[in-house]
Amino acid sequence: MAKPESKKSSLVFGASRSAAAEEQINNGSLDLSPTGGSHDQAPAAPAAKPKSGKQGSRENGARRTTECEVFDDGTNTFFWRAHTLTVLFILTCALVYVTLLEETPQDTAYNTKRGIVASILVFLCFGVTQAKDGPFTRPHPAYWRFWLCVTVVYELFLIFILFQTVHDGRQFMKYIDPKLGVPLPERDYGGNCLIYDPGNTTDPYHNIWDKMDGFVPAHFLGWYIKTLMIRDWWMCMIISVMFEFLEYSLEHQLPNFSECWWDHWIMDVLVCNGLGIYCGMKTLGWLSMKPYQWQGLWNIPTYKGKIKRIAFQFTPYSWVKFEWKPASNLRRWLAVLGIIFMFLLAELNTFYLKFVLWMPPEHYLVLLRLVFFVNVGGVAMREIYDFMDDPKFHKKLGQQAWLVAAITVTEFLIVVKYDPNTIMLPIPFFVTQCWILGIVLILTWTLWRFFIRDITLRYKETRRRKQEGAGDYDRSHGNGNTAATGRSKLNGSSDSVKHRKS
Repeated sequence: MAKPESKKSSLVFGASRSAAAEEQINNGSLDLSPTGGSHDQAPAAPAAKPKSGKQGSRENGARRTTECEVFDDGTNTFFWRAHTLTVLFILTCALVYVTLLEETPQDTAYNTKRGIVASILVFLCFGVTQAKDGPFTRPHPAYWRFWLCVTVVYELFLIFILFQTVHDGRQFMKYIDPKLGVPLPERDYGGNCLIYDPGNTTDPYHNIWDKMDGFVPAHFLGWYIKTLMIRDWWMCMIISVMFEFLEYSLEHQLPNFSECWWDHWIMDVLVCNGLGIYCGMKTLGWLSMKPYQWQGLWNIPTYKGKIKRIAFQFTPYSWVKFEWKPASNLRRWLAVLGIIFMFLLAELNTFYLKFVLWMPPEHYLVLLRLVFFVNVGGVAMREIYDFMDDPKFHKKLGQQAWLVAAITVTEFLIVVKYDPNTIMLPIPFFVTQCWILGIVLILTWTLWRFFIRDITLRYKETRRRKQEGAGDYDRSHGNGNTAATGRSKLNGSSDSVKHRKS
């Protein structure tokens, strides 16, 4: 179950192994580091770097400092081989069965639904076998190719909804679920915000228990996964706090945003989001320290080692630590601002989409959308980081990142078209003032950090170099005059020399 692209890499073991090394091999892990064995004995041969995809293209250059080293024995099993002909044969047999052996029903609506589903399945079969691989390969590259094709299908569905009238678009949702297409009241999470209600003798903490619903663990799990995507504590905390400010600012548009102060800052930011970010950072620390050394499943003799190898199949093949460094240059600063903006817009789309399309919060379509973003968000963030961190190698934005950005914008356009009255409700004046102040501060800092400060530093550096050049020139001329004066004193004046010669 090793990576197929790395089949050229190999590991050479010495004839004599210690008992500890033998146990590591039986458990499915290898210690090939120079300090793994005796300090006096060099390893038999260095492990080759994986020649897979984009990492293999870097072998002639230096590996990024944030990229870990991977060892792979290069086993290529049935699990990793391409099965294009097999999939084509199965697909052809299914179409032949439907065409020749199955009687077509006379229900037009049923045939339309089945035809659309069949078209999507054929496209998914093509994409899973033929689409371009992304940066992730575990548990299998076909898994990530599948989600890439699902991304294309979802974007096409959003474009279709965007081009319908508001009534037709909402009624079209009935073809997916007959219970949809009916306006639903939004739940107000505000109201009585007393943590301890002395008027309720039965349960004075009933306000807290009323806020405990399925979204509490969803908040924790969501921010745990977002932390694994972003891989930066500061960016996660900024997005978490900024979204709470957005809820304060937009609660006049959606009653769902109206929450108690302790629900915003204690339950959301500190407990659910904060705990999810903390656990995510701990997981990132483990992934960054974990050795990435892979063996084929059939090369492991013990059942314990095989089970451990199967479990590790669902961990990353390699690891790259994200170092965003937003203040290092203007390109990175704008990229980080764009990532934060798109994250917040995608979060808002979750609430506004179900509001304008009349979907209850507990509907399975809402959950499926969240599962979709969980699977495509990590790939998109890796592609964005590669594009920003190594523009010479990654000359264009990745395919998944491009599609995720297009989906986020399309969802927002659907919200604007389907309910412009809600979107255009005037924001309270003091809220507008706060946002204008924040935007002005960001623009001011950007101008100072990347323009005014750089111009000032360049001017000071140029002035310093000119002063050093002038000082060197004066010292060189000063040494020349001193030497000439010394020679005059030793040899006398020119007149004296002429008189002596005559």
